[in-house]
Amino acid sequence: MKNLNFNYTYKNIFIFWGPLAATWLLMSVEGPFLAAIIARLAEPKYNLAAFGVSFSFALIIEAPIIMLLSASTALVSDYRSYKKLLNYSTFLNVMITLFMFLFLYPPVFNFITGDLIKLNPIVLKYTYTATLILLPWPAAIGYRRFYQGILIRNNATRFVAVGTAIRLIAMASTALFLYKNNYPGHIVGASSLSIGVTAEMLFIYLVSIPVIRRIRESENDPEAVISYRKINEFYYPLALTSLLTLGVHPLVTFFMGQSRMALESLAIFPVVTSLVFIFRGVGLSFQEAAITLIDPDYEKYRIVRNFAAMIGLITVSGLTITAFSSLGYIWFTKVSGLSIDLANLGLKPLMIMAIFPALTVLISFQRSLLIRFKHTSPITFATLIEVSGIISGLWLSVRIFDLPGIYAASIAFIFGRLLANIYLSISYKKIRNKIYG
Repeated sequence: MKNLNFNYTYKNIFIFWGPLAATWLLMSVEGPFLAAIIARLAEPKYNLAAFGVSFSFALIIEAPIIMLLSASTALVSDYRSYKKLLNYSTFLNVMITLFMFLFLYPPVFNFITGDLIKLNPIVLKYTYTATLILLPWPAAIGYRRFYQGILIRNNATRFVAVGTAIRLIAMASTALFLYKNNYPGHIVGASSLSIGVTAEMLFIYLVSIPVIRRIRESENDPEAVISYRKINEFYYPLALTSLLTLGVHPLVTFFMGQSRMALESLAIFPVVTSLVFIFRGVGLSFQEAAITLIDPDYEKYRIVRNFAAMIGLITVSGLTITAFSSLGYIWFTKVSGLSIDLANLGLKPLMIMAIFPALTVLISFQRSLLIRFKHTSPITFATLIEVSGIISGLWLSVRIFDLPGIYAASIAFIFGRLLANIYLSISYKKIRNKIYG
């Protein structure tokens, strides 16, 4: 990569990737922390369900900008490409904010949440308020991820970790203040997320200014992608990937809302997935590092690949030990503050998802190779297969086998990801053989 001089050793890879892993680990604390706060306030089932549903809506709305991190890491190699991608990012951020305004128009919102998803009336009311509070979330995420990619490409990953720490401090301070003043749980969760991510975005922008100044003063890169058409050809498969990935969350909510033990499943779902995300986030954090580090030299590629395999082994071992020992129950009851009934309901889904971290590391590395060599379309098809697998798994589990919603969701997520890994391995091998022989 033009912007990075790097000595390929496992130690140096860890030093480069470490701040990114710390970033994702810190972010993974956010969900369990907020769930624990909400669980200790009035009406925990209704508020946990509303917070989980509103967060799912916010995720799908922000989907088109999620991959700006990968895009800026891969594409911003000189000032011309920086300006082009900044304009592209601004357009996307404006459009998703306008879309969220439209979604919050009461007739539209009530049709989707009431008529289609059939949320409990109390959950529907709380969900609307929480989603309204999350209005700044998507654009703040978009700009934050754009500038984070620039920092990663220019070997300034430590600032990414510091920004996440600032986000958590702002989030936790907001949550504790609202908790002490006895605000409803859904308001506590949504307000804390919005304030936290806005603070992080402002910090990331400020520390990016010197890096952008250096980019402006450097020579133009003749290989840089500088036209909007080329940016769009590179980016739209990634945007579709995020849209498909995050778009499945409302569908999961829909099926859980139609399942046996619907309210309990909606309440426990964000708690289970937040715990799983602590281990999955480590694998997700390696994608941008691998995009930057993967090199046409086979020995360098091999070192990065082996490092990814070690991450997968460590994370899947950690979640497996947690799920199949008393640690999972202790986490649900003592840390998350769940009732005994809800904690017991969450244990089997946690066991089912124990393999998820390894599958996450695998797909992150598969994607990173394809993005590094600008071959992004297979990523979209793999995600389409994954989403189809999740929907099929949900339908079978809920409608045919009549499983509780949280069980159905856990099985469906694993089934869909396995299908995506299998499909993506074909394109991955083609590119790998083309580059390395």
